[in-house]
Amino acid sequence: MDHPLIDLINAKIAEAEKDGAFDNLPGAGKPLPRLEDPENALLNRVIAENGAEPEFVTLSRQLRQLRAELAEESDRTRRREIMKDMSMMEARIDLARRAYSR
Repeated sequence: MDHPLIDLINAKIAEAEKDGAFDNLPGAGKPLPRLEDPENALLNRVIAENGAEPEFVTLSRQLRQLRAELAEESDRTRRREIMKDMSMMEARIDLARRAYSR
């Protein structure tokens, strides 16, 4: 089944073509760039253009901070807490990577 607004969409595109809106666009006549992840190309572009980063990247940065904190800590109880936090962080990173790669 077609989109209910398909006729309006096609009319707007035809009008824009007639008005020259698609003339002399950057990259016209050139092949499209190769994409590493074509299924998520739009999402990846929006993320990159807005300076965002995938959750697993943010979590990995937090894990590095925990590792640095662990290296500096001498209290055994606190070290155990940090290691527990690191373990949970690694599990969250794994889940985030799986969700991102879908």
